[in-house]
Amino acid sequence: MKIAVIHGANLNFTGIRQPDVYGSTSFAAVNKRIEEYCAENKVKLVQFHSNHEGEIIDFIQACHHEAVDGIVINPGAYAHYSHAIADALASVAPVAVEVHLSNIHAREEFRQKSVIARACAGQISGLGIDSYLLAINYLKYRRN
Repeated sequence: MKIAVIHGANLNFTGIRQPDVYGSTSFAAVNKRIEEYCAENKVKLVQFHSNHEGEIIDFIQACHHEAVDGIVINPGAYAHYSHAIADALASVAPVAVEVHLSNIHAREEFRQKSVIARACAGQISGLGIDSYLLAINYLKYRRN
């Protein structure tokens, strides 16, 4: 099983940006925990980060050709308005799960709606780093 984890806009500032909302764990530590979890669960992992919408779309499309079995995506703020990322997810073969560190449904009104969700098997939010791990676990054990 090969899973791609995509970190979108501003995720590289995890641990720096609003730690009361997103947690105090650094982006490097988040990535390390994801790597460790995948190694423990015998999952091949590809991680990708970009603050640029087009680069994220290019990576999603590459996943289609690179034998990726599933995508975990934390689109950051792109979740709320990037129909282009949603369209890219909808057009590729790998199943995607949307994740968020914070509970987007308990935040500002504009953050409560995700346009990405329509292209994903599910959404996990508000559980910090565990949001990623639960999504990986789902992809590993899901039934077609």
